[in-house]
Order: sequence, then C-alpha cells, then structure tokens
Amino acid sequence: MSEQAAVERWLAWRYLATRQREGFVSFIAIFSLIGIALGVATLIVVLSVMGGFRASLIGRLIGMNGHVVIAARDGGMLQTSPELLAALRNVPEVKTVHLTLERQALVSAGNGQTRGALLRGVRVEDLTSREIVTKNIVMGELGAFDTRPGVVIGERLRQGLGLRIGDKLTVTTQRLNEDGTIAPRYADYEVLASFLTKRYEFDNALVFVPLQMLQGDLEYDHRTVSSIDLDLSDPNLAPKVADTIRKTLHRDDLKVSDWQALNARFVGALQVERVMMFIILTLIVLVAAMNVVASFTMLVRVKRGSIAILRTMGAAPGTIVRAFFMSAAAVGIVGTALGTGLGLLVCANIPAIAGLFGRLGGGRNGEIEFITSAPARVSASEVLTVIVIALVLSLAAAAYPAWRSTRVEPVEALRNE
Repeated sequence: MSEQAAVERWLAWRYLATRQREGFVSFIAIFSLIGIALGVATLIVVLSVMGGFRASLIGRLIGMNGHVVIAARDGGMLQTSPELLAALRNVPEVKTVHLTLERQALVSAGNGQTRGALLRGVRVEDLTSREIVTKNIVMGELGAFDTRPGVVIGERLRQGLGLRIGDKLTVTTQRLNEDGTIAPRYADYEVLASFLTKRYEFDNALVFVPLQMLQGDLEYDHRTVSSIDLDLSDPNLAPKVADTIRKTLHRDDLKVSDWQALNARFVGALQVERVMMFIILTLIVLVAAMNVVASFTMLVRVKRGSIAILRTMGAAPGTIVRAFFMSAAAVGIVGTALGTGLGLLVCANIPAIAGLFGRLGGGRNGEIEFITSAPARVSASEVLTVIVIALVLSLAAAAYPAWRSTRVEPVEALRNE
C-alpha cells in the first residue's frame, strides 16, 4: 500500500512539473495558486479590518453609555432607591451601576458665544470610570470635578465657545412656574477640563456636570435621575442581561433596553455589510478554484497518452484518479496556506500600512483619524472559516479533473497519439 501511495505522489508531482509541451497548463496552474492565495489573504485582511472598525465604532457608540439602560417608561424622571440599586448590582454579569441625569440646555461664554448642549449629570466615580473620557483629556484635569461647581466639556464645544480652562460657563435651562409659565434658570460653572473622543456628537455638545449640583440647580432631590446605566463584563450578553433584569424587577414603570436594541439599525447595517462582504470576497476564491478546474482539465486532455500507457501497464483507475486529485488539490492547499500567512502578516502590520496611506493622503483629520488608526481585529473563528471554505472549494475543484481522468479510454487515447 505504501508503494502504491508513493507511486501516486510521484505521478502527482510529475503532473505538476513544468515541461515544454505542458508549459501553458502549468502556467495556468501557477496563477490559479496565486489567485487562491490572494483571495484567501484578501478575505482574512478585509474581515479583520472590518472587525477592527466594528469594535472601534461600537466602542465609541457605547463608550459614553451603558450596555444596559434603565429609564422611566413614560420618558420622565426616574426615582432611585437603595433597594433598586442593590438589586441591579446583584444581577450576574453587571460590573458597575451608573446614575445619569440629562437635560438639554443653552451654554454661553462671557464673549457672547452661545451653543446648544446636552448636560449630563454624573457622579465623579462614574465619570472617571469612562475610559473614553479619561484617556482623551486634552486640557485640564478631572481632579477638581465634584469638589466645586465645575464642568468637563467636549473639546469642539470649548473651541466653539472660545473658552479656556478656568473660564466661567453659563448654563441656561428652563423651569415651569406655578402659574404655568416658563422661566429661564441660570447657573454658572467653571470649565475644569475638555475631552476629544473624535466623535462629533460628544465633542461638540456634551457637558458633564456633577450629579448633585445639577440635581440642585434643576430643583430635583438626590434620588432623581433620567436613567441608570449598567456596564457589563461582556457587552455581547446585554440582551440576555436586560431580559434577566426585566424578570427580576417586575416593574412595569421601568423600561430596560440593551445597547443592541437601542442601536438596532446601526448594528444590523454592520452585520449585513459584513455578511455581504464575506460572500462577495468568497467569489474571488471561487474564481481561482474554477481556474484549477480549467487548468487540470486541460492537463488531463494533454496527458491522455500517458494515462493510456499507465492503464495498459496495469495501473488501476483509482491510482490515476488519486494522482490527479492530489496534484490539483496541492494547488489549493498550498495557495490556502500561503494566503493565510500573507493575510495574517498584513493584519499584523495594518497600523503601519494605514499610517502610510494616511500620510500619502495629506495628513490626518481628527474626525476620521480612527479610520487610519483602527487596528485589525483578527478572529480565530473567521480565519478558520476562510481556510475551510478555501480548502472545500479547492478540493471540489480538484475532484472534477480527477474524475475526467477515468473517462480516458486507453485504446482510443493510444490511437490518437
């Protein structure tokens, strides 16, 4: 059996070897190998880069908010209690509980500049736990937050108002009088720090205010918030945790939402794009596999005489089939291996490559810098899926030429030689 296998491997190698008569066939086989390698590498690189973009975008999307958000079902204010907060902390997978009070307002500087802004009252521990803020402070510091009337604002908003650290910021909200009229409410804060997340809606409109100070300015008690945000150990478990909270609390006055449901269109669009890109790029590997079919079908036709001689010398049809199958499959297997190595190599150097293209494109823009700096996120399951698909297509492509070799009749082949 081992001698027969050795003969089959020798025949497979001979069929792959370049000779003058079959040079064109071997040339096609080489380019089929290159096509499979490039197709596999492209699949791995694109899926990894898209994974990096997806992780980056989702990180920016939920970086300022919780993975699970609890709010009043009627859209009004929410009254917290120690029992409610304790129940939420005891839910599995819940890492931290944040209290948030939000209100739309006008903010103005002493120079007359006025902008619309979103006030977000938070506790100091909640603000310092947000890495999207703490790691992106460009001016000032968070040390004085919650010790005196001070705010932390987006860098774009600070620039638009012409403010500097230490300047006064006037916040204008509204209140409803007893007679039903609306009156303005004013409060002055000191600008303590500014952050630049490179996400427009945060940098251009968000103002963090100490929670107790904002509650006092808006004439709320210390238990009143607009939402309770929960951070989880695994964001992907948000829908499951949200369902657990609904069953645990049994409160119809609360609305429990997870980040995937709150951003369903965005997440769905990313998923559809990912699937469609995978299908489209798989066609590259399929086209290369079709080249394997074409080149080795031509090789079977060229080798009709050799096949006939082997058959008349006693070679079994299975020997010929396995030899052609191994030679054709070798192109797919080697191409897949080379493509996998090339794809992983490119993914490992994506930051340098993206930086090079960014410099060639005329420098970096703060709002889109994450596009050129987002790392590739290589998923072992995705790489394995690409390898399996490439191997299946390659082996399927190798099967047809191998089957064609059994259709060669020795007498007819020798007569035509």
